Amino acid sequence: MDRPVVASRNLRTPAIVAAIVIGAVLLVGIVLFPSIHRWLSADGAVDGTTLRYATVARGDLQSDISVQGRVVAALHPTLFSAGQGIVSLRTKAGSQVHAGDVLAVVDGKDLQSSLEQARAQRISMRAELERQKILARQTQLRAQQQVDLFAVRLEAAKRSLARNQKMFNEGLTNRADFESAQDDVQTTQLQLAQARKELDLSRETLSFELQTREQQLVAQESVTADLEKRVNDLTIRAPFDGMVAAVAVQDRDAVAPNQAVLTVVNLSSLELDLDLPEEYAGQTAIGTPAVISFNGREYTGRVTAVSPEVTNSQVAATVAFQGGLPPGLKQSQRLTTRLIYESRKNVLKVARGAFVDVGGGHTAYVVDNGIATRREIALGATSSSEVEVLRGLEQGERIILSDTSSFGDKKTVLLR
Repeated sequence: MDRPVVASRNLRTPAIVAAIVIGAVLLVGIVLFPSIHRWLSADGAVDGTTLRYATVARGDLQSDISVQGRVVAALHPTLFSAGQGIVSLRTKAGSQVHAGDVLAVVDGKDLQSSLEQARAQRISMRAELERQKILARQTQLRAQQQVDLFAVRLEAAKRSLARNQKMFNEGLTNRADFESAQDDVQTTQLQLAQARKELDLSRETLSFELQTREQQLVAQESVTADLEKRVNDLTIRAPFDGMVAAVAVQDRDAVAPNQAVLTVVNLSSLELDLDLPEEYAGQTAIGTPAVISFNGREYTGRVTAVSPEVTNSQVAATVAFQGGLPPGLKQSQRLTTRLIYESRKNVLKVARGAFVDVGGGHTAYVVDNGIATRREIALGATSSSEVEVLRGLEQGERIILSDTSSFGDKKTVLLR
């Protein structure tokens, strides 16, 4: 009778299992072959968890730079002593002052004495000028009197000559008397002409003398006015509303002429001093817009000055607030400031990272399926957080933002 053969069934089962396993391995190999091939062909491998990545996108980009600015007062004059003396302080550092308030007084006795002498000299010179004017009028009157007197004598001589000529013609007088009358007329004419010349010369001389004395008086008045101003300046007053920032002397100290006494700042004219990297000097100009961050809010401003020289690879610039100062702003505070150079619409961009500085920003590593491949790129405008991509990358691609200098010249790198 027939019976089942058990042994043959046991021999067929392992063969089937082995075939299934081999088929599965072949299938997995076919599916993973491209990835395995890339991994095996990579020039090196790094830990991908330590790197930063970003995706290339399209949108608007503002070209800007972010720097730290220090708040300073646009008006912060230092007030000096106008002369030598003992200073008496009427305020202290940190005090609020108003325009015209007395801040210090210098007791300058030498300057006061010089002023009194100058005033006395001015009075004397003014009196001398008035005396000279009176003397000029007297001299002119005497000279005019001489002219008038010779004019009368000339008229008398002419009448006498006319009588002598008539009598000579009638034979009632001799020729000697007639000629004597003619001589009197000529002599008087010469005297009158000379008197008139002397009158003109006296006028010119007296006018010159008066002008000289007037110029001397003007010079003395200028000296006196300068001394009066210096004496008034011994009382040091606040030039505007503000605050006393620093006092350079102690009360009752002896001070020399032009010695610094104190500094006043105008808190209503605060602005920012910036130190810009040298490469941004060409882009920064007067009028460049600025955005200033303070107490969680942003305030607008504009660049008002740019230094023409480079110091320690930096360029100094000044930014003024627009639309009023933020409340609570204090001198010497440090605020984050962004200078906005231009705005570009609908450009290809990516987050800014250390890769921009590696190789001059001409290469980037594009990540695809765990493999980073080096690619030549070109960058355009930059901001504090983003950079424009001109060529070499496509929208949606992921790149490594971190410093890739450790990759060396490797074309592809496996990210573990």
